Amino acid sequence: MSPVLKRPILIVLGATGCVGRSVVAAALEAGHGVAAVARDPADLQDLRRKHAGADLVTIAASVGTDREAATLSDRIRDLERPIGGVIVAIRGDVGTEVKAAGRLLDQPADFLRRRLDEDLLPHLFAARHLLPLLAESRRGGYVLIGGPGAEQPWAGYGHRSIGNAALRMLARVLHDEARTVGVRVQLLAVDSPARTDANLRHACEQWPSVHAIARHAVAMTGGVEPPDHAIVRHGARSAPSDLRSDDLDARQASRPTACVSKAAIASDQTAPEQTAPAHVAPAAPRSSVDVRALLRAIASSPRSQETPSP
Repeated sequence: MSPVLKRPILIVLGATGCVGRSVVAAALEAGHGVAAVARDPADLQDLRRKHAGADLVTIAASVGTDREAATLSDRIRDLERPIGGVIVAIRGDVGTEVKAAGRLLDQPADFLRRRLDEDLLPHLFAARHLLPLLAESRRGGYVLIGGPGAEQPWAGYGHRSIGNAALRMLARVLHDEARTVGVRVQLLAVDSPARTDANLRHACEQWPSVHAIARHAVAMTGGVEPPDHAIVRHGARSAPSDLRSDDLDARQASRPTACVSKAAIASDQTAPEQTAPAHVAPAAPRSSVDVRALLRAIASSPRSQETPSP
């Protein structure tokens, strides 16, 4: 008898966070099997109930340390299924609370160190142990999802700007190094906060839908974006295909889209969902209205991404 061909699965890290849940849903809707990875077994159980009957495997695990990431790799290998891609939507605990807003100069001495330990190093640990699985599978890409503030300082949230900028550079390095093993590593750069079901009351219409971001990330595992691009901006045109990762800084960066309409901020109506990446409009001048809208949206949202470290 010929061996039974097992269906490839997408690995989703941070699968129970706001972005991660949408990625899981988008992957299943696109016909992929999914291995959803998160720390909280109860949240994973909720995810299974939501997608009852789907080709969904859940794994309660962390990538907060190198050893934990190695253990996760072994557990994924034990599934004995080919890997069709990896999507990473994780973020640490430090600074996720609204009260963390303020000048970086006024934060405790170890605040930024902890931020990088929780936000950056888990990405390195995960890549170190999951990229070899993708290399063996010879299919699919490795996609990281980045947040806003990586190119322009986010007033009051400098720690996030530094963390997201560091993640963007890590993606460039991984993109170049993973070429030697035939794996495509790319970062989906989201240059503004995401519009979610939780923050619709105060979110700006120009903010991208979390569902559109998720669909874009899933499509990237299949090679929808030029492979020479280490950084792919959600909602912007791709750079010419002759540019390599080190050339992307020559492009004009898109600033986070701002809301300037007080009526839009006060409105309770749900903004229409973006069904495909849309071009980002030029940023409007800053105003106190913009800041209030942003803070309201942050305050009304749960942690936007699954936290990887204990």
